Amino acid sequence: MKIADFKLERFFAKFEFNVPYLLCASDCESFTIQELLDLEPGASEAFQRQWLGYTESPGSPELRQAITGLYQTIAPEDILVHTGAEEAIFSFMNVALEPGDHIIVHTPAYQSLFQVAEAVGATVSKWETREEDNWELDIEWLDQNIRPDTRAIVVNCPHNPTGYLMSESKLRQIIALAQEHGILLFSDEVYRGLEFGAAQLPAACDLYDKAVSLGVMSKTYGLPGLRIGWVATRHREIYQKMAAFKDYTTICNSAPSEFLAALALRHHAQLTRRNLAIIQDNLALLNQFFERYHDIFNWQTPKAGSTTFPSLKLARDSEEFCLDLAQRQGVLLLPGNYYDYGQRNFRLGFGRKNLPQALEQLDQYLTAI
Repeated sequence: MKIADFKLERFFAKFEFNVPYLLCASDCESFTIQELLDLEPGASEAFQRQWLGYTESPGSPELRQAITGLYQTIAPEDILVHTGAEEAIFSFMNVALEPGDHIIVHTPAYQSLFQVAEAVGATVSKWETREEDNWELDIEWLDQNIRPDTRAIVVNCPHNPTGYLMSESKLRQIIALAQEHGILLFSDEVYRGLEFGAAQLPAACDLYDKAVSLGVMSKTYGLPGLRIGWVATRHREIYQKMAAFKDYTTICNSAPSEFLAALALRHHAQLTRRNLAIIQDNLALLNQFFERYHDIFNWQTPKAGSTTFPSLKLARDSEEFCLDLAQRQGVLLLPGNYYDYGQRNFRLGFGRKNLPQALEQLDQYLTAI
């Protein structure tokens, strides 16, 4: 397979660990190993006894059981654990699509949600959302763009990078169209649990037997270092094909990571509450900040997740603005062109504790320009 460079990840490879303030992080505040072990009596001793042999390819029974607590209809045998969400996306696209198939992808989007499909040989139609429409998904457009060769619809809610959250009614309309045409629904739900402006959506896999729900430890739970993601699906054929494809990628996951992920998910509500509190405190600061600078930025308060996608009113493109900010103040924002979305927007992350300090540096930059 020949695939285009992952532009966003190449950008982070250059800048992420070379600036003091990462104001575009997609994840939430993390935890230490000790903080996780302190969640349960005896966990520290059990972790030290963890066997470091190969693990079960679908994921340990303990981890898959813990993941089922996030769903209503999903059993452990419906969970396939991967090394992060990226591997799960890569596997799904490779087993679900053939050259010449058609796929519809909610955009702006994380690049692998459409780039892998294109590398497989599929045709991608981008279901574009717009800032001026509050990033709302257009069901009529979807209905008109489903074709006889459409194999899958890809949605992402809560949405990265905009913070958009569709209504449950809209999700059910999407599922009804997928069901009518007998096509797959790949639902990126890695920010599920971080809803603060509306009610939590049901998981797509609980509503539709041809849905594949994507989850990960890195976003809502702030544990990207564990490199644990998963899919939940009742579609046995897709599940089995993804499990077989995994034999050519990672085969199995890290035993210590699976132990810690299972431990964390047994306490997922506690971890989520901690990160939601950080998000809500930060969001209050952001609303004040963008009100003060309303002449420089277009700002919409997000509904969920830990990212948002404002735009510039200045006569500068966002990449120039972001790179100058990083060089002069050590604050990194992610230009919207890395989402193939014009030259005005940028991603801002608000799930980490040091946002107030980063905003102080951004404020100094803005008063100097």
